[in-house]
Amino acid sequence: MSSNSLYLLTSGLALRPADHFGRGSVEVTSPAPGNGEGAVRRLAVTSTQLLERPHPSVSTIPDVVAYAARTFGTKYNAVGWRDTIKVHEEIREVVSVVDGEEVKQQKTWKLLELSDYKFMNFIQFAESVSEVRNGLLRLGITKDDVVNVYSQTSVNWQLVSHACAAISTAIATAYDTLGVDGLTHSLNEPDCVAIFTNADLLPTLARVIPNTPKLEVVLYDGTASVAVLAQLQTARPDIKLMHLDELRDLGHSTDQQLITVLEERKPSPSTLACIMYTSGSTGPPKGVCITHANLVASISSVTIVFGPHVPAGDIYLAYLPLAHVLEYIVELCAMFVGVTSGYARPKTLTDAGVKGCRGDLIALKPQIMFGVPSVWETIRKGVIGKLNDGGALKKALFYGALNSRRRGTPVLSGLGERIVLSKVREATGGKLKFAMNGGAAISKETQEFLSVAIMPMMQGYGMTESCGMCTLLPPECIQFGTVGLPVPSIEIKLLDVPHLGYFSTNSPPQGEVCIRGPSVFKSYYKRPDLDADESIWAPDGWFRTGDVGTWNEDGTLSLIDRIKNLVKMPNGEYIALEKLESLYKSCDYVSNICVHVIPGATHPVAVLFPHEVNLRHALSLSHDPALDRLKGADLPTLCQDPYVQHIVLKACNEVGAKNGLKGSEVLCGVVLTPDEWTPETGLVSAAMKVKRAVIASTFAKEIEAQFSDLSASSIGFEIRFNE
Repeated sequence: MSSNSLYLLTSGLALRPADHFGRGSVEVTSPAPGNGEGAVRRLAVTSTQLLERPHPSVSTIPDVVAYAARTFGTKYNAVGWRDTIKVHEEIREVVSVVDGEEVKQQKTWKLLELSDYKFMNFIQFAESVSEVRNGLLRLGITKDDVVNVYSQTSVNWQLVSHACAAISTAIATAYDTLGVDGLTHSLNEPDCVAIFTNADLLPTLARVIPNTPKLEVVLYDGTASVAVLAQLQTARPDIKLMHLDELRDLGHSTDQQLITVLEERKPSPSTLACIMYTSGSTGPPKGVCITHANLVASISSVTIVFGPHVPAGDIYLAYLPLAHVLEYIVELCAMFVGVTSGYARPKTLTDAGVKGCRGDLIALKPQIMFGVPSVWETIRKGVIGKLNDGGALKKALFYGALNSRRRGTPVLSGLGERIVLSKVREATGGKLKFAMNGGAAISKETQEFLSVAIMPMMQGYGMTESCGMCTLLPPECIQFGTVGLPVPSIEIKLLDVPHLGYFSTNSPPQGEVCIRGPSVFKSYYKRPDLDADESIWAPDGWFRTGDVGTWNEDGTLSLIDRIKNLVKMPNGEYIALEKLESLYKSCDYVSNICVHVIPGATHPVAVLFPHEVNLRHALSLSHDPALDRLKGADLPTLCQDPYVQHIVLKACNEVGAKNGLKGSEVLCGVVLTPDEWTPETGLVSAAMKVKRAVIASTFAKEIEAQFSDLSASSIGFEIRFNE
């Protein structure tokens, strides 16, 4: 039995024959000789026509809710959530570096005590949407208005979103981590007349509303302080403040006049559903105009690929930002197939983030989990940290079980399941059937580790402009190092990139990934300059992703480069920064990383935030008395220590060598930063993507010092490089 088959059988995913998808993807056109592009490819099993709808009765988002209500009714739950019982505060001392000096500060940590999960079935969910919908109409919200959703991922986020969709009113998304400038932009560019937010985000909004003249209504949930509400009202006496419960009360009843208006306000497939803003990692966020038709087509794609593996009644862990297209489309798909979206928060997923209760994963016990690379790396390193704490025997048992399962050795694998691996899975609730990675590439090592130790992990590839999905890796085709097969609503071709040596005539074919289909958006919001840009839209209507891909023999696609993040080295070679980051991030000592190259340098430097627990464990294993000084040192001291920098650099390059990196892809130095990278620090975007320019500017002196040290001692470099 192959290890791939073993993954599927032990996780309960072998519901279709392994060859269900046949040749994977197939060519549906032949490329004209010399035109600089490859053949158009589609998913083999849906090659004759791109899919637009998952069901004949579903053509808009309100149709999805109506279909789910009549199909699943009261039999299954649509959504689940936990109420906050109490907020526990703990004072901890943290050390940060300010102007080169270590400063000790008292920081308050908040741990939540949460209730058990509460649920709402599909009928109740549809009725709740109707209440919010009616309330919006009675407030005078028109089909030409835009409602901003600036909120944590939650049931109420979806109620407002679906209510707006039902009356042809577009929403504009805003990450709940946005600061004043970002929120102001997301409100003013679309001229939002209303905003939905949470009580704890109202202080930020209070600083914004004096500069948002078109804003008329503020809707919020939770318990707001009297002082904050007074501050809002003082700043803008003309604004209407209303709790979401009040809005639902306003829309509780439906009269004949409202019924007439509802009929007139029904959306069509071409109606704008959402202005979804990109992460803004390289500049001001761009608004992507997504229609009902785009979203419904994407739902049809996911249903074809994953439908048989997610039966009605399964539970999906919903915790990623709904302002990100990945979470947005996945929750719509869950609604259509009858899967429960159980809401959680990144900080309360495990027992470490709560007090007086269990973490969300244990409390919910989901079958399905989606995540981004930072989530999976955190989980993998958390497992390793627990193993380090458990001693040599536990670690040996774990890796023995892991290797046995890789090989498919029945007896040893079964023993490992009972003694070790089952305990590891308990930390994620014990019922996960599969997981999906999206948002960015994950290292092959991490994908394989989690697939064997916890649950099969599939890869996907997409962007806001494609409603999150360009390719998906079906469970029947699980493998590592590929982003999957074209989804049924999108076709793909590769465009030559001559200056980088990527040609569709190469063997295997290579080139820039271009997409077309009903899932693909048609324009950016108020950005005619981008819509006319031929580096974004090819003259024949194909959207150019900027990613470089290659077709594999089985019809899957692999991503090998990113055009905009390629750096040309002095030897003429190009290195792909995002590719290097995805690989180096799998190093046990790395929590987050940004790879940087200065002009003329022959090797890159990495700026990184270290994984403190694993780093301290490595130091504790040292028997050198000279290093005893480090074992009790605070993190800023560790980050500045040359020996610590050395072992992190060495570990990163060992990961690189294991993954075939060589030459100018190898790191020549590392800059360790003691402060976590968050949107508040400005080092990452609201979607947690690194801001290269900001990081390069913030740590310019440290980066320059690394290259200066290197040029001062080439012998020293050779020792560090080869050791």
